[in-house]
Amino acid sequence: MWLKHRGLFLDEMINLEGRCGQAGAQSCMECHCPSPEYRCEDCLGSDLFCSTCVLSAHVRHPLHRLQRWNGEYFERVSLKTLGLRIQLGHAAGQVCLNPRRAFNDDFVVIDTHGIHEVSLDFCDCATAKSYVQQLLQIMWFPSTTSDPKTAATFRVLKQYHLLSFESKVSTFEFYHALRRMSNNTGLLPVKDHYESFLRMVREWRHLKILKRSGRGHDPSGVDGTAEGDCAVLCPACPHPGKNLPADWKNGPRQWLYGLFLAIDVNFRLKRKVVSNDNIDPSLSRGWGYFVEEEGYKGFLRSSADSIQEKSTCSSHNAVNMADTKNNRGLAATGLGTVDCARHNMKRPNAVGDLQKGERYINMDYLFFSTLRHSVLDTLNVSYDIACQWHKHLWHRMSAFPLPMQLSRAVKTVSFFVPKFHLPAHIEQCQTSFSFNFKVGVGRTDGEAPERGWANINPVASSTKEMGPGARRDTLDDYFGDSNWKKVVGLGDTMLRKMKDALPEQEKHREAFEDLDDGLRGEYGATLEQWREQVEAWEHDAAQPNPFERKAQTITMASVRLELAKEDQVDLQTGTSLALHEDCTPSVLISTGLELEEQQQRMKAEKAGLGVHATDNQEGKLLQRSNTLRRRIDAWAKMQELYMPFLAALRVSESAASNNVAAAPEAIKLWLPSQLNRTVPCDSRLEAIEWKLRYAQAHDALRSLRSNLRAQMAILKYKDRNLRGQGANTRARNTLKAVETRIESAASTYERAHTSLVILAPRVNETGWHTSLQPLDRADIRSMTDILWGETEGTRKLSWIWNMRGAGPNEMDDDNAFEDMQVEWCKARARAIRWAEEVDLLQEEMRRVVQFLEWDAQRWDNWGEGNALQDTDKREGLTAYAKRQGVLRRMLAKSFESSWADTLALVDRFEPMDLDSTT
Repeated sequence: MWLKHRGLFLDEMINLEGRCGQAGAQSCMECHCPSPEYRCEDCLGSDLFCSTCVLSAHVRHPLHRLQRWNGEYFERVSLKTLGLRIQLGHAAGQVCLNPRRAFNDDFVVIDTHGIHEVSLDFCDCATAKSYVQQLLQIMWFPSTTSDPKTAATFRVLKQYHLLSFESKVSTFEFYHALRRMSNNTGLLPVKDHYESFLRMVREWRHLKILKRSGRGHDPSGVDGTAEGDCAVLCPACPHPGKNLPADWKNGPRQWLYGLFLAIDVNFRLKRKVVSNDNIDPSLSRGWGYFVEEEGYKGFLRSSADSIQEKSTCSSHNAVNMADTKNNRGLAATGLGTVDCARHNMKRPNAVGDLQKGERYINMDYLFFSTLRHSVLDTLNVSYDIACQWHKHLWHRMSAFPLPMQLSRAVKTVSFFVPKFHLPAHIEQCQTSFSFNFKVGVGRTDGEAPERGWANINPVASSTKEMGPGARRDTLDDYFGDSNWKKVVGLGDTMLRKMKDALPEQEKHREAFEDLDDGLRGEYGATLEQWREQVEAWEHDAAQPNPFERKAQTITMASVRLELAKEDQVDLQTGTSLALHEDCTPSVLISTGLELEEQQQRMKAEKAGLGVHATDNQEGKLLQRSNTLRRRIDAWAKMQELYMPFLAALRVSESAASNNVAAAPEAIKLWLPSQLNRTVPCDSRLEAIEWKLRYAQAHDALRSLRSNLRAQMAILKYKDRNLRGQGANTRARNTLKAVETRIESAASTYERAHTSLVILAPRVNETGWHTSLQPLDRADIRSMTDILWGETEGTRKLSWIWNMRGAGPNEMDDDNAFEDMQVEWCKARARAIRWAEEVDLLQEEMRRVVQFLEWDAQRWDNWGEGNALQDTDKREGLTAYAKRQGVLRRMLAKSFESSWADTLALVDRFEPMDLDSTT
């Protein structure tokens, strides 16, 4: 559509280079003076004016950009060159009796349209205010408080402030864009005021934080600011005295008032060795999200000799290499933080620099520092190495100052590993530290900090070059903006979560009830025992964990051993039905599976031989092929002892192929699973093959997972460490070998699964489908891979990573009951977690509204409580406080309105019995 009008747009843009139809204009549009030459780029329209009229029109717009027609084209001119002088301290147009020119009559103003040189006069009358105040009153921010000669307009500071939050543009890039707007040719050099602009931006950020946190309204003033006072609090988190019922401590369901914390580190937000705290101190002293630096570093120095114990879980680099991370040239290797785990907001005094790696001493300090701002008794703490970090936490706490220590007697603290990190831990951690199984956590996943890093990481390129104070002030501002954006977005966020949770609650409740009802008729007493066991563990983690399987992992080797023991018993009791002294039925089927595997390898070797194979390569392959044929022929003779009908079947098959011998890798072995149901086959052979195929499937999955882990490790190592063609070629060859093993494992699993599907109804085996599912290509991926259409917040692991070796499924086997118990416990946990999620969301919605009302009332009190003699200041304080109070009530009203219909549906859903979680 637009392309048809492209020429029109281009013509009009070119026309604007001329006088736009006013070439014949003989007089000024205002005073009708002859030969008008000037027009303004920033005023509406392109009319031409004389110098007198254009000056008169811009007394109140001294930063507009003018153009003058020189007879051939428009050239840029400034209002300063036309004689415009800006008088401060008086209303526009009034004459000052004692003006004082700015230094060198060359005042520089940085504005959204560029960098301007203006003629400016300060008022030096007897009643005049300071030069700084005169600039601030026209919304120009001076670069210094001593004889200022540079300023930035509030407008450009607001623009850059918001733009930096949304685009992460650096001050350097923004300033130089303004320079190019002033002159994009380099022919007219613009004096560099970048350092001044950088300083003004930092001061502006700091002042906006103070203003928005009410420090200008507090009677104690800025100097009375306490640690954490300038942080934007999460309205959905519990805050006693702000958004909790008066009797919350005596409430029946204390888990509703638990505080969810998520701990994490970010090694992208490093800082180089630039300046120091003496030269570049922070403008605040722990007033926001960073801890107070002097106390933090003093504590770290006093604990410098502490030794971090090694991990007893998986080999966590975060634990084992905490003291060895390379910090050459770095003053800080990254940031540690403690966030609100359910709403992804930074907490006050919860951020601090890391000097090496992820050391416990750093993370302990941040954890205890932020908890000084909470008196809640229930804490749910998520950390990707929580299984190690929590072990001696209370012992380490004794080294902290008393105000930072928790009273363990009244605190209930639970530790978790975030859901996406959990599969990397050992099996015991995957149940003991899982959000899925603990009471009172809903559907919290603990991954909140990971989502927040994506937003802040782009600023790392600029903050790593800053001094310590500037970096802390800048990141404090970014964290505050991130929190505020989440506050105003809580209406949509909470609504979306509730809409997701309600149908999931109903679905999982029905699924659990169906499972429970199906078992209750025959195993009612057992169900009650299971319920008692899981509730005992939920109330006391020292009790046996019902989510852990005790059955041994199934492998091919273990099944072969089991079958050999059965043969031994048959021989000892005289019930052996072996038809050959060297080949029992189990040996026959086991050898058949081995031959099948060798056939697959032979196919792969021939496919990879290539068209230019050497005689030596072809000779070796032919030798292996002949060996395989001889083994198959010998095995087939043994097979016909147990399956005599195969002799006739093979004769007819040979006749159909005109007696042409098939390649050994193409010979059909006629295992029981390859026979038609109409062909008679000994049920013992079918049962033996089922057991071996079941184990083969588990072996193949273990091989698949192992090689996927190896593939991911090689890729990471290659990306981080390898440079040069030779090293990368060797790495690609290694990856190719791993990919071949992945394909082989997947192929083996698919064959085993196909055989299990065929054999299961013949041997009456059920219940195995949940652990051995059909394998799609999309399932073959590492733990960190994301499918198309998934995001960090919605992705989930492939089922192959959730599967563990299961025991036999015969209903008279103890392992079968254990498997059923684990699945029943998991189904129950899923239903309860979703029911808890709905209850938590309802409570959080209520807390959000109540918190906003409390905050609005606080601003009302600040606005009404000032009794200043200065009328202007009193009016400003009252107006700002009123606006903030109204804003918060409008947010609360908006949220309540958007949630009303959905909350009305909550009561229509049948509730889950949560008695065991209260």
